[in-house]
Amino acid sequence: MNRTDHKGIRFLLADDHSLIRQGLVFVLEDLEFEHEVFHASNLQKTMELINTQAIDIAIIDAHFPDGNSLSIIPEIKKLQPRIRILIFTGIDEEVHALKFINAGVNGFLSKLNEEDEIKEAIRKIIAHGEYISSKTQVLLLNSIKNPNLVNPFLSLTEREFQIAGMYREGLGNLEIANRLDIKQNTVSTLKRRIFDKLKIDNLVELIELYKNHY
Repeated sequence: MNRTDHKGIRFLLADDHSLIRQGLVFVLEDLEFEHEVFHASNLQKTMELINTQAIDIAIIDAHFPDGNSLSIIPEIKKLQPRIRILIFTGIDEEVHALKFINAGVNGFLSKLNEEDEIKEAIRKIIAHGEYISSKTQVLLLNSIKNPNLVNPFLSLTEREFQIAGMYREGLGNLEIANRLDIKQNTVSTLKRRIFDKLKIDNLVELIELYKNHY
């Protein structure tokens, strides 16, 4: 924490739903410590405040209309190395928590949690600088054995990852074959391997998986 006495803690509440931000304001007031709150409804405003205000704790949603907050975590940490970031979101913790923690956040909290758990998460961020739920603890232990849990694309070879990126760009098998100077049925074989490794069935799922990890 920037302030060891827990006085005047500066919070950034970043969520595109004002009701969520207001709900967090009520939670912070119930915790009964001095604090100041800044609000952001999109990624652009979030970064504007990070650039202009000294923030102790940022409570940020995972997704905004103008992008995925995963993309700004490294920049936030670069600009304010001592900031503590708690992702507060409705997306699936088991699917998404590890990639955010790997990016440098200090906690991941589901909006589906009861108010007491939300308060406890904020208390732990204040007192210890991090909040790791029991569910995420299990994920972290499992990820030590299987690093691909953090990012399934790590399971792909360099060529498979290259082709997956071409599919994401909208290229078809023939276009990929021509660009890489390989046979079209080789591309089809690699496509099946990519799908098997990523545990997906179609290109729509591939594109969605890319959005979640890049």
